[in-house]
Amino acid sequence: MVSDMSYSVNDMDKKENLEITHGPGDHELGDVVTIDSFDGIDKSRAVGAELFEELSETELNAEDAGYAKIRRKIDIWLLPVLCITYMLQFLDKLSLNYASSYSLKEDLKLTGNDYGNIAAIFNAGYMVGTIPGNWLIQRVPVAKFTGISLVLWSAMLIGHIGARNYNDMMALRFLLGLMEAAISPSNMMICGMFYDKQEQPFRMCTFLSMNGVATMVGALLAYGLGHATNAALKPWKLIFLVIGLINFAWSFVFLYLTPDSPANARFLSHDERLKVIKRVSRNQMGIKDTKFKFHQAFEALKDVNCWILSLIGLGCGVINGGTSNFISSLIKGFGFSGLNATALQLPTGGIEFVCVFISGMVAVTTKKNIRTILLFLLCIPTLAGLIGIHVIPLDKKWALVGCSWLLYIIGGPVIMCWILINVTVAGSSKISTVKMVWFLLYTAGNIVGSEIFYAREAPKYATGMKGLISSYACMMFLSIVYYALMFYRNKSRDSHYGKLTAELEREGIVNGFKDMTDFENKHFRYAY
Repeated sequence: MVSDMSYSVNDMDKKENLEITHGPGDHELGDVVTIDSFDGIDKSRAVGAELFEELSETELNAEDAGYAKIRRKIDIWLLPVLCITYMLQFLDKLSLNYASSYSLKEDLKLTGNDYGNIAAIFNAGYMVGTIPGNWLIQRVPVAKFTGISLVLWSAMLIGHIGARNYNDMMALRFLLGLMEAAISPSNMMICGMFYDKQEQPFRMCTFLSMNGVATMVGALLAYGLGHATNAALKPWKLIFLVIGLINFAWSFVFLYLTPDSPANARFLSHDERLKVIKRVSRNQMGIKDTKFKFHQAFEALKDVNCWILSLIGLGCGVINGGTSNFISSLIKGFGFSGLNATALQLPTGGIEFVCVFISGMVAVTTKKNIRTILLFLLCIPTLAGLIGIHVIPLDKKWALVGCSWLLYIIGGPVIMCWILINVTVAGSSKISTVKMVWFLLYTAGNIVGSEIFYAREAPKYATGMKGLISSYACMMFLSIVYYALMFYRNKSRDSHYGKLTAELEREGIVNGFKDMTDFENKHFRYAY
């Protein structure tokens, strides 16, 4: 895709369709893409290749004016599924935080940094599951694999009600992390298979903004269950039971509703599937290739793009590991009861929802290469909140609570990293490898973030605050470096190969179905 396109905006459908102001040598996105040769495309492994071949043979013209109806159809069917799945995943992660507001620590006889270890072991399980999870979602039908993972994950969460001590909880949290490792990468893959590069930021920001909804729902749920003092189960066990049962029921809905790719999406007609394949093919990444290619994995490990994004992911992990597990402890330490500490987390969810959703709107309505800039800008509010918690005295408890409300905006930088992986890396195995590295470092960061909040430093947790502040500063610096790198790569390709013409872009689309990487496909341009 050419990086100097501009967009006219009237409404949600028009702003994604009126991509008609072109630089020299560009062509209108409604032009017929006729492919002359399929040599090198292995249709047994390239998902959607048979439909792609049929598309070229019939010269189906996917006019942009008519595609809005198809996109709305995908949004109505698929986007709620991704949103609910991601909301429940984050609600699960927050369950330990909410349980800690009640008698979990006392009932399990936790002392010292036991709670921090329990928070960290989840991420150790997540780390162990990252490599096989990402490998499997490339190799097998992604929706079916994800649905089965949801069933197992919900069973592990329900199992928390049987925990009797520190060792039981450590085992359960490890297994929970192991089961959950593939959920976020699979959501990314499903989104990438149904939407083009310009459409993805809004959709991915929409489903990740559900973190904020999860925070609000979880706070209300935990607050309500906290009043169940006469129930057979204690409030912290009820939290795990209720959230686990909701996840268990949803896993079967997910299995029924979610397609593995556009090629088998039953809510689309045959002609609509062809049009989706054609539109997504303009990403020059194909749909998905089921063979894992080790040369692409090695290329990913040698690509500085991979390491910059993954180091940003490490910083995101440190921040998320600290805030998601210790915000209840922070607010209680400011002088509030357990019930009030739970209720006071409601605004954090609202702020995260609004900020992440708006960043998605900005990404889809503004010129294409603004994703890295948004990543940088989304770091600023939480950095300010962290500095405020670190320097404001304890007698200003409402000012401290206000600063804590900014902490969950970490979802914004996370989703911008995911979007950048989806639009700046090509080659199925290369993308899978970059995701593996990103989630490994992100999970390692979560472990670090869980362990730098020392019980002896409550309620301000000075070491933890300094670690989170440093993480944000490094993320902002790396985002500047990343923007410069992507800008240089695009300019270098234009200099060596010239601006993309319609003919060259058609060749790049075929290269995507041949599963070429962004290094191998000289017609690939980075959308940063």
